[in-house]
Amino acid sequence: MESHASISTDVLASYAADAAREVDGVRGFPGRRPIRVSEEEGRVVVELHLDVDWGSSIPDVASAVQSRVREYLGRMADVEAPRVDVVVDEIH
Repeated sequence: MESHASISTDVLASYAADAAREVDGVRGFPGRRPIRVSEEEGRVVVELHLDVDWGSSIPDVASAVQSRVREYLGRMADVEAPRVDVVVDEIH
């Protein structure tokens, strides 16, 4: 019998937050639940709500966050996240 460990969505959300914070232009996260991790059709879906720095290129920041989160979740949790949605809520 093969056993599989699972990682909670809270841990995955924490990893996603750590990854996003490493991207230049990300100032922080608004609200109480700015990062949501769910599963749709057997795939991990990440939604991040961000505050970004004034003058940052929003498309560049969003793209970098998507790449960084995918890479970080793969390395830290062996989880593929084919869908990482980035929502910019505030610009400071």
